[in-house]
Amino acid sequence: MFTTSEALELVERAATAEGLFGPRTADPGKRREARRRYRALASVLHPDVVGPGNTRAHAASAVLTRLHHEWTHGATVEMRTRTGVYRIGEPFAVGSVANLYESDGPHVVKVVRNPGLNPLLHGEWQALRSLERFTDRHHWLRPYYPRLLDTSGEVAKGSRAFTVLDPLLDGFVTLADVRRAFPAGLDGRDYAWMHRRLLKALAGAHQAGLVHGAVTAENVMVHPQQHGIVLAGWSFAVEPGQRLLATSRAITYPPEVLAGEPVTAATDVHMAHTLMLDLLAHDEHRQIAFARGCVQERPSRRPDTVDLLGEYDELLDDLYGARVFRPFVLPKTTGA
Repeated sequence: MFTTSEALELVERAATAEGLFGPRTADPGKRREARRRYRALASVLHPDVVGPGNTRAHAASAVLTRLHHEWTHGATVEMRTRTGVYRIGEPFAVGSVANLYESDGPHVVKVVRNPGLNPLLHGEWQALRSLERFTDRHHWLRPYYPRLLDTSGEVAKGSRAFTVLDPLLDGFVTLADVRRAFPAGLDGRDYAWMHRRLLKALAGAHQAGLVHGAVTAENVMVHPQQHGIVLAGWSFAVEPGQRLLATSRAITYPPEVLAGEPVTAATDVHMAHTLMLDLLAHDEHRQIAFARGCVQERPSRRPDTVDLLGEYDELLDDLYGARVFRPFVLPKTTGA
C-alpha cells in the first residue's frame, strides 16, 4: 500500500508507462503485478479518497489511468524465431496450456504460460507436422486442422516456447461459444453438420497415427456461416498406445485416462460424444442414443471413427432425409 505522497511522487516522476510499470511484456504474472500496482496507486489517488480540493492528486490520477492504459493496450512484445519476428499485444484467448495472441501480421502466436510445459508445445509441433504430411496426400482434410507456420524451436531454460499458426479469427468461434449461445441445447439438424465434420477431422488424425486427447468445446473451432470446423489444441496429442503427456482439471476424461492407462482412437471417440451429449437439446432422443452408444466404459466397445461416419450418415438420412444446406447464425451477443 502506498501513502498519498508516495503515490504522487511515483506518478509524477514517471515519464512513460514503462517508467511506472516496468518493461512491457506478455508474461501473465508480470501483467498481474502491473495491474496490482495500478490498483494500489489508484486507490490512494482517487478523488473520492483525497477529496474535491486536491487538484494535484486529481491530475496524478488522470495520468495514472492514461499510463496504465498505454502500458496495457499499447504493449507489444517481440517473439523471435530463426526466420521471423512476431510482435504481439494482448491475448485474445486463454487455453489450458497457453495463451493465444494476434500478431502484427497474418499470424496467431501461441505462447505457453509456464516454461515447465514447453514439452507440450513441442508435442503439438510434432502432431501438426504429422498432420501436414498426411494432408499432403489427403488434401480434402487440410481445412480441418490448424496450419503450423513457425516455432520458437528449443529455447533457453526458463524461457517459454511458442507456436506461430495461420489465423482462425475472421468469423470463427469456439464450440464453447456456440454452447453459451444456445443454453437449451442445439437443434439436431444444426449439430449434425458440426459433428460430421468433427468425425472427419478425428478419422483423419487417427489414420495419421495420432490421438488428439483433448476433444473439448474450447478446442473445436466453428465457422457458422461457412459451416467450417477446425480441430485445434493439439498440445496433448500422442500416438495410440501412449499415455497423455499431461491432463487438465478442466477436461472431462474417459475412464482409461483417469486410470492412467494408454490412450487410443477410442479415447477421442468417447470425448467427442461426451461433447455431443453436452451440446444437443434434450429432446434430440435418437442422436442422444447414438452418442450414448459411443461412450462405453471399455474402449474396445466403442466404434471406430471411420465406421461412425457411415453410421451417423445413416441416422441423419433416416431422421431428416436428403441433405440441404441449413443456415446457422449465432446471436450477436456471442460476438460471432
